[in-house]
Amino acid sequence: MADLYNQLNVPRGASEAEIKKAYRKLAKELHPDRNKDNPKATERFAKVTQAYDILTDKDKRAQYDRGEIDEEGNPRMPFGFGGGGPGAGAGRAGGGFRGPNGEPFEFSGGGEAADISDLFEGLFGGRRGGGGGPFSGFGRRSAPPQKGADVAYRLDVPFEDAARLAGQRVTLSSGKTLDIKLPAGVEDGTRIRLSGQGQPGPAGNGDALVTINIAPHRFYRREGDNIRLDLPVSIDEAVLGGKVRVPTVDGPVMLSIPKGSSSGKVLRLKGKGFTGKNGQRGDQLVNLIVDVPDDAELASFLEGWSGRGRTNPRASLGV
Repeated sequence: MADLYNQLNVPRGASEAEIKKAYRKLAKELHPDRNKDNPKATERFAKVTQAYDILTDKDKRAQYDRGEIDEEGNPRMPFGFGGGGPGAGAGRAGGGFRGPNGEPFEFSGGGEAADISDLFEGLFGGRRGGGGGPFSGFGRRSAPPQKGADVAYRLDVPFEDAARLAGQRVTLSSGKTLDIKLPAGVEDGTRIRLSGQGQPGPAGNGDALVTINIAPHRFYRREGDNIRLDLPVSIDEAVLGGKVRVPTVDGPVMLSIPKGSSSGKVLRLKGKGFTGKNGQRGDQLVNLIVDVPDDAELASFLEGWSGRGRTNPRASLGV
């Protein structure tokens, strides 16, 4: 499998911002929804997503750069065994057999095969012909069968769907589509594991790891499990009060505006927010903004009204 940095077309020392920019560009080009008849693009999309998830995780990136995990996020075998990632293989930096301190073993000789079982027995105290050493029986015992690799995906979810926990559909790199249920307490970056939907392997399929990306909304803002909305109201609705229609993630509702409301007054719609991890929904907080029109008749009225001994609304500020 190609080096993760090459997958994203970035240099090894790329910053997180450069990695994110490169991923967004590739994801837009390769997304399965835009390449329904191109399985290679779908497969490439899964690989760049997996590369992005590892390289934007500080700990995993450091492990990868040190050669401790491979391009699929799986641990590499110690001393350079297994794995085809960066630095693997004889003749390359960091490749081949290595000792406990990272020093490379160098084999020399005029065509005679080196008995590396002796070498490991000397290092670890194993006995020839007997068990007990960590490398006893080296070369005669096969590794246990492994599950297939996990495959990483990113799923964009509309703001309203995330708040309502509406079902979503994800397209796998194989072209298969699955309907998934969003969990209570879902947030931007929540990861959902789909068991057995990864790559095949001798011990069974790996899993699909779906990272949720909640799309921003043009007028809702999330605050914990609550949703905040700035609601414009006319000057007569603010002064006289009344009922107005207000949008919510569940559809419009009627809201009572108290008489004499000012900009900044917050009203609460119970149970119209996000569902928390406890299963309870938050509220929608409605922030009133009084819309003052440019109206000559209103201006004339206020000029006469202002001389009737009105109070100073800024008195509490000392001005």
